[in-house]
Parts: sequence; structure tokens; C-alpha cells
Amino acid sequence: MTPTPTAAATGAAMAAADQASFRLVANRKFVRVNPRSDRFPTLAVHHVELWCADAASAAGRFAFGLGAPLAARSDLSTGNTAHASLLLRSGALAFLFTAPYAQAADAATASLPSFSAAAARRFAADHGLAVRAVALRVADAEDAFRASVAAGARPAFEPVDLGLGFRLAEVELYGDVVLRYVSYPDAAAAAPGRPFLPGFEDVTSSAPGAMDYGLRRFDHIVGNVPELAPVASYVAGFTGFHEFAEFTAEDVGTAESGLNSVVLANNSETVLLPLNEPVHGTKRRSQIQTYLDHHGGPGVQHIALASDDVLRTLREMRARSAMGGFEFLEPPPPNYYDGVRRRAGDVLTEAQIKECQELGVLVDRDDQGVLLQIFTKPVGDRPTLFLEIIQRIGCMEKDKKGQEYQRGGCGGFGKGNFSQLFKSIEEYEKFLEAKQAAAVQGS
Repeated sequence: MTPTPTAAATGAAMAAADQASFRLVANRKFVRVNPRSDRFPTLAVHHVELWCADAASAAGRFAFGLGAPLAARSDLSTGNTAHASLLLRSGALAFLFTAPYAQAADAATASLPSFSAAAARRFAADHGLAVRAVALRVADAEDAFRASVAAGARPAFEPVDLGLGFRLAEVELYGDVVLRYVSYPDAAAAAPGRPFLPGFEDVTSSAPGAMDYGLRRFDHIVGNVPELAPVASYVAGFTGFHEFAEFTAEDVGTAESGLNSVVLANNSETVLLPLNEPVHGTKRRSQIQTYLDHHGGPGVQHIALASDDVLRTLREMRARSAMGGFEFLEPPPPNYYDGVRRRAGDVLTEAQIKECQELGVLVDRDDQGVLLQIFTKPVGDRPTLFLEIIQRIGCMEKDKKGQEYQRGGCGGFGKGNFSQLFKSIEEYEKFLEAKQAAAVQGS
């Protein structure tokens, strides 16, 4: 069912009004307010799907590098002749890798009804290994879709029943990325052996827990766009998500490059969707512009993965970096950790600070908690998608049932580390540029 012209026109008008009123004020002037304005109940990030040319290869790399074993599959072995989809899990993390089969594949056998082989091939050619879908678990996928479109969202895939109480729908997010809504009854979520989605078969590990580096959930998923205001207004307009934080070039830039950023959050502040735009006119081209050039437009820049013990996680990941795992950006200079002692010496022990230094972990703090973070180098061929590994310390509260939980975004988003991160990325870009120049001179 397509929304009526009246609803679509009303949504477009709302989005235009929101865009006109959107203005960044910089982090130091920003006042965080949670109006609890979600247009539909958003429960959590359900999964992130990456489209690629070969799902087995990409999934194998991520499984080994992240300690996230294969948990479910939909491919030729399950009767799916349209695409191969492999799901990795670690705690609540769920990475889905999807690749198309041959041109003559039977689309009717696809377990993901929104999948298009032609679109997947174009996507992989245009973007390389990249995120296609950010999937949210919502109370009702159809209700979320209708509310989103009525508020200005561009529809990408109409709501459909998948069976077993599962529903799926999609709207455009930015670039070729879609925001996917997935819903199912709580009983289905709690049922032993419940499928990831209908059409997928569970894969049982022969050694449960053997591949577990401590990663537990998605913390935030960051998009890069050419112009921030229209995209932030569009996404906030149709989701109702509120502004959780914002940064401008004066907050987080270096002498050479910078960005503007805004973080959008749902009511519970457990789904965090930051957006970045490049700042032009600096000495070097903004790293966000470098991403946009190599990615071929807007897309997901990085995915932050939360660990319950980031130092243990990094020991596991770094032990595999030279064997096909993920490499990390260069660590900060030793004197950086003098500042860490001043900022977080009352929370971290001296032994922990020394281990942060050995592993290259950045440490920041806001008025609520402490943030430990580190960034990988790009995970594919292009200088585009990368991963952030983080741990948040503090901000513990109890819900109505007395269960303890951590407030979303505890410790902030590493504002104090942005300049150090930028310098590391700039050094990596300079290394690549030098290699390219040497290759040209030698040809």
C-alpha cells in the first residue's frame, strides 16, 4: 500500500520545515534534552547487513577478526538460490553478509524479500564491501513504516509478513543505505531455537564459547553525508529521534581537516545514529570527503562495537591482526597517557592505564562516565568502512524491576579524542598518498 499523496505531501512539508530550523550550535553550547519524541517504539538494533561480492569470504574474515561465529545461514544449502546470506553473532551483535548468486537465480527463493540481485551487484561495484541495511527491532514493522512515510520518509520496501510472526519493511536512510524495520512477538524472541529470520537455518558451533572475544552489542552506527542539515532533519523527522550530541569543526577538528557531526537517539537512547559532514577550506581535504569520494556517495562510515572488557577484546583481536584479522590505527604518543591519568585516574588503575597505552586505547570522559575506544584501519579495499571497539564505564541505573543497566552514550563520543583520531587517520592517508606518488614516479 502506497501512502496517499496528501500524506506524502504533508511529510515532505514537515521535513522541509525541520531542515529550515536545523542549526548546529557546537558541543560547548549544546544542551541535551530528551523529549521522548519517537514516532514508533524502537527497541534495539536487530542486525547490520553488508552487501558484498562473496559472503563466505567476508563473513569468515569478520568471524575470525571479531570472535563472532557463524550462527545462521540462508543459501544454496537451505534452498535459497537467489542469494547467500551468512549471519555472525557475538552477544547481541548480529552481522549479516549477503551476496547475489548467478543472473538466472530464482528470486522467489530469497529469504530476504527486499533483496535484489541487480541492485546488490551495482551496490558492490559502486561501494565495495559496505553496509546496505541498518535493521531496528520495532514493536510493529508495518506501524513503523506507515508512521515514517507519513512523516516524510522515502519508502524502500513495503511491509511484508515473513511468517512465524515476523514482519519486515524498509525506508531510505541515506545514500544506498536503508533503515530496515523488523518486528516479532516477544514469545518468538524468547522461544528456544528461534530463527534469526524465517528462511534462515541455525548453525550450531561445535565448540560453544571458543570464539568469544567479549563483544556484546552495537553501540552506534555512523553515517557520512555531503551535507548534514537535510539528512539529520530527514532522519529525525521521520523517526522522531532526538539530538543526543553535536560537534562542529571547532570542537573536534585539527589544523588540517575537520567535520561537523550530530548524534540522533531514540527515546531510551540505546539506538544511536551519528551523522558526519565534511568541512571544506582546510589545509587537507576532510577525511569525510575522502570517504565520500571512495565510497561513491553517502554511506555508513563506521560501526561501534561495545565490549564488556575492551582490554581483553583487544588482546584477542590484536593477536589475530597479522593472520587475517583487523589492523588498528597507530597509537597516540606516550605523553597522551599523562592526560589520561588526569582525566580518568580515579576510575582506571595505573595497571589499566599502562595496558591502554600498550594496546593504543584512547580514553575520554564526560560528566557521566568514562569511554575507552580504539579504531581499526579500513576493513575492505577502500579507505571507507572501519570499526570502533569501545567500553563505557559508569552511568549505571536500575529499571522498574530492579535490573541494573547502563545509560546509552555513557562517557560521550570521544570529543577529547577526536583530534588524536584525526591525526592518526591523516597519517594513514599521508602514508597511502606517499605510496601512490612513489608508484606513479616509478611507472
